[in-house]
Amino acid sequence: MERMRWLADRDFSDALHAGLWTCLTSLHRRGAAIDPVTVLWEAQQRGLATEVVPAELLDGPPAAAGSAVYWGERVLQRAVLATAYEVGCRIEAFASDPVSTPYQLVLGSRRALADLHAVRTRWNHATSPPPVTKRARTRSSAPPRAGPPHTAAPSASRPSR
Repeated sequence: MERMRWLADRDFSDALHAGLWTCLTSLHRRGAAIDPVTVLWEAQQRGLATEVVPAELLDGPPAAAGSAVYWGERVLQRAVLATAYEVGCRIEAFASDPVSTPYQLVLGSRRALADLHAVRTRWNHATSPPPVTKRARTRSSAPPRAGPPHTAAPSASRPSR
């Protein structure tokens, strides 16, 4: 859950999966155990009991399901594409409306693109490598020292100019 803070319930195309993700995140925020029985109980408390088949949830995902982070990135990638499509449809609706002024077209398009920007920002956060901290950078880039640092003492043998 900590590594997937960028995933939101609105990213899921299936309402049941979005509801289960909400259950998982709320259990995590409360510090409760995340196991199939607790998730099933939380789903029942949220009214998802009609959609959730308890036996399927208690069995859990198949062993070959893969990494949760990988599947979370795929869900977010689908959300980026779906949001881009929706934004395109909204902009097309603004452009094809004969009573819309150019100002309304620009303003509506900017608002629509802001939604896409928000999802893309989360996508970039999810898929970019973790940043290197300043402390780690200075340690790795500094040359190793052979001994204690020296201070140059003034030498009497130097001629002054």
